[in-house]
Amino acid sequence: MKIYKIKYLAIAFLSLIVVSCNNNDDDGMTEITSDFSGTFVQKDQMGRPAVNTVFVSSASKDAFNTTIPSEQGALFQSMFQTNLMGLSPAYANADDKNALGLDAATFTGLLASDVLNVSLDGKTTFYDGTNVLTGRALADDVITVELLLIFGGEDFTENAAFSDDHVDANDKPFLTSFPYLAAAW
Repeated sequence: MKIYKIKYLAIAFLSLIVVSCNNNDDDGMTEITSDFSGTFVQKDQMGRPAVNTVFVSSASKDAFNTTIPSEQGALFQSMFQTNLMGLSPAYANADDKNALGLDAATFTGLLASDVLNVSLDGKTTFYDGTNVLTGRALADDVITVELLLIFGGEDFTENAAFSDDHVDANDKPFLTSFPYLAAAW
């Protein structure tokens, strides 16, 4: 019975707010200025989606997120490699490689510098079968590519259950002109 009273009070309160809103945009206009003074702290770094989430331990998140990318590889590659080898049976043997021909140490060295590479003179894609990590197009299935490189082994056939997120398309198609993102629902 109490839940119904709370619901009715909430509806009454929201109705009061909606009824008392002023629709006159000319009334009381105040210019808002940006203030960039103060101390800012970087909270999260994600040059490559999911890499930070998967490979950086909770205890190391702050250190990783505040380390400049050029220093991340030297500081975090061994943690990335330990986590990769613990996650993926595709790297169970010392000579195991992924479809890019990278062993665990080389692959995690690449991932530990968490930046999104961009090719200025070639195709922009996360992976299209030929081009690898040359940028990121909106339609690139980034998570599936990362899963394939982590779990898929030398030819993407190992650990098939872990090598695809099974999300093959957006809910809505991308636009053909700027801003290219799908329109809101």
